[in-house]
Amino acid sequence: MSVLKDIETVLIDYVKEYQDINGTFIHIYDNPPTPLEFLRTSVHPNRPAIIKGAFDHWPARHGWTNEYLRSKIGKSVVTVAVTPNGYADAVTYDPLTKKEYFVMPYEQKMTFNSFLDIIEGRTPSDNANYISLQNGSLSLEYSALEEDVDPGIAWCSEALGKQPDAVNFWFGDDKSITSLHKDPYENCYAVVRGQKTFILFPPAEHYCMHESVYQNAVYEPNENTGKLEIKPLESTTPWIPVNPLCPDFNRFPRFRNAQPIKITVNEGELLYLPALWFHQVMQSGEQGVIAINYWYDMDYSNILFPTTNLFRKLLTGVIEGHRDLLNQDEKNNGELKF
Repeated sequence: MSVLKDIETVLIDYVKEYQDINGTFIHIYDNPPTPLEFLRTSVHPNRPAIIKGAFDHWPARHGWTNEYLRSKIGKSVVTVAVTPNGYADAVTYDPLTKKEYFVMPYEQKMTFNSFLDIIEGRTPSDNANYISLQNGSLSLEYSALEEDVDPGIAWCSEALGKQPDAVNFWFGDDKSITSLHKDPYENCYAVVRGQKTFILFPPAEHYCMHESVYQNAVYEPNENTGKLEIKPLESTTPWIPVNPLCPDFNRFPRFRNAQPIKITVNEGELLYLPALWFHQVMQSGEQGVIAINYWYDMDYSNILFPTTNLFRKLLTGVIEGHRDLLNQDEKNNGELKF
């Protein structure tokens, strides 16, 4: 047996041991937890949880109707992620070049009223339109709505000993799906309207994800037809090509060892998604789906961070053959390349 085969056997044993110990259990809090309870039950074990009643006091909880949003920000120009297939920031096959790329959305500027016209069906669109600008989008483009939500999740902020790095505003419909990925943040995700379904995998299942490195690309409208086309870029990004909704086990055999955890977060519920958990997200709601999420920077002194880097270099670098990752600095200008 080769050394590489031995390594893969050991990694499978590691995945199975974690699964046997933890299963697919998700803690559900019927009421917001105390900071100590949250720290002990969810943060330290690095396990997701659903918290009920966490933001019932927000004016946004029942006040964010489309009519109200039009009155507050209808004329504001916002950034909308537009894709032909609903997958932004995803590994996508281009039939023209017969190659897979990590494709980012076309970022279209439009008034919020125009976006709502699309969501409500008043303006037809063949594309998926999703308000998903990150890195503090609530204060950047939706500051008129900031008073309708809390600046942070109090019990989470106290448990972590910090305030959120970013608060983001999300609005879309069932056309938009977030591809499988992970983030270096402790994430408190509040579903204000509609329903979100998360397919989750713990960091321990990194072996199963078949992460590889892809040439970047971006969607851009064709000058003549207006249809979105893939435009390759010079840079690259490590990403996960597996779609857990319909995994191709012939291409991605290691994914058979994964144990998906499917969570539906209903309107009025908050999901705690620990740092570095892999997740794919779908959504549904008759009037569109709205969420606010709080990103708290992860604790880099925790063993989870260097362990994840070890997995990436071993699996993507050695096993997948992208040896440039073996010496790559995981931090670039203070931002992690996850």
